[in-house]
Amino acid sequence: VPVQSGSNRVQITFARTWDRKVGGWISAFTILLIIALLRWPSQFALYRRHQNLGRFEAMTKKILIATSNPGKLRDFAGAAKSHDIEIAGLPGFSSLPTVVEDGLTFEANARKKAEEYSQYAPGEIVIADDSGLEVDALGGAPGVHSARYAAPDLHNKQPHEADANTDDEANNARVLRELKNVPSSQRTGRFVCVLAAAREGKTLAAFRGTAEGIILEAPRGTNGFGYDPLFYSPQIKKTFAELTAEEKSLYSHRGAAFRQFLEWCDVHPNR
Repeated sequence: VPVQSGSNRVQITFARTWDRKVGGWISAFTILLIIALLRWPSQFALYRRHQNLGRFEAMTKKILIATSNPGKLRDFAGAAKSHDIEIAGLPGFSSLPTVVEDGLTFEANARKKAEEYSQYAPGEIVIADDSGLEVDALGGAPGVHSARYAAPDLHNKQPHEADANTDDEANNARVLRELKNVPSSQRTGRFVCVLAAAREGKTLAAFRGTAEGIILEAPRGTNGFGYDPLFYSPQIKKTFAELTAEEKSLYSHRGAAFRQFLEWCDVHPNR
């Protein structure tokens, strides 16, 4: 810049041109992008974790069982093990008023129990079952009175008059006594289970399962309950008391009814 000789006042002003402004914005954007890319894997993993947790919670359905019988809970849990269904006992079941099982059929009793007990768990699906042994040589007995069949022996009452279930060994003893002179070819019978699902006092559906077998002359096995030690299945060549919970769910009357319930849950996921 030419100047005159002598004293001069020179003023220099620096200005950022448009290309440098654009370059600055590009540099700032690049830095932010790099930071975002460095944080993305951990943030994405956290997102997926929450997403999967939400999906798992949505897929898992909790079903309450109206029973205090640990054997029944094991049977249901064994059948549900391979499904996204959580099995739990109805909270406080032992302190709830007992439902009088005065129905003439397994289904009538199952529906009555499910409807009444479901009122203690608003919004939840509650299932209850009525099950028992039908022996052909005894005209279908013990039938709906299976759990209280020994009442005449223990309490001098008829089964429908008993205030509570009678001991498994006593029930088995009465069946064996009544079949004492019956040959094995005529000791046929079946387990029957009717399961009812209800919500807030209304039955949603009912399911029936059966298992055919032969009543032995002496008990075998220690895993079961009720009449399981006497009930021999020709199909698997074992008594139900010789099976694990998972094995029993594949062959038992309760497992058959519960599988129908699981299929119903698949068809009605929002019920």
